[in-house]
Amino acid sequence: MKKLRSLIVQHHRWNGLSEYIDRIEASASIDFSLALENSKAMIETISKELCQANGVVLKNDDFHQIVKSAFSALGYSNSNNVGQISRSLTTIALQVGTLRNQISPTSHGRTLDELKNRNSQFDEMTKDFLIDSTLSIAVFLIRAFEERKSAVELQTISDEETIPAYEDNEEFNDFWDESFGEFEMGEYSYTASEIFYNVDLPAYQTEYKNFVESKGDD
Repeated sequence: MKKLRSLIVQHHRWNGLSEYIDRIEASASIDFSLALENSKAMIETISKELCQANGVVLKNDDFHQIVKSAFSALGYSNSNNVGQISRSLTTIALQVGTLRNQISPTSHGRTLDELKNRNSQFDEMTKDFLIDSTLSIAVFLIRAFEERKSAVELQTISDEETIPAYEDNEEFNDFWDESFGEFEMGEYSYTASEIFYNVDLPAYQTEYKNFVESKGDD
């Protein structure tokens, strides 16, 4: 539980999951069916959030499809090693959902004997494995999402830093305009630097860097 709680502290987007964690901890040793039910609900919540954040439209509320869509939304649909691991985690998550339906007191009507014996279907080792697996899946999904989001944000920042804003490069623009002048098209007139910036930004950027470097050399 500590690793997932720590992850939630780092990424406040997931604060609402603390309620599931509290329920799992409170019921794990008293009523395992409730712990499993909240484990399944937590995975479903995370999966829906990932799908929504990545623009994946869910066609229905089928738990199996939601989980599979979440892994696909993160890019784990290829045959690489991580993709294979993700599919294994998907299988475990789906099995948790299936087991939840089998023992939950609220998923289907139960006889009194079934209600009484629902928590005795698994030994302690299996219970621990199921809860730990659920937490591992939750951590995996959240970390994969947050790391990808951070990578995109860093790339965006990097792109913004390397692309000069036209109005911030007055000295270079004046140099370019003095070299190539102004172009008239009917009643319209544009400087060489304006055309250069808007027609071929990568080339503009290259020449701008060369200009800055040449000034540094001087």
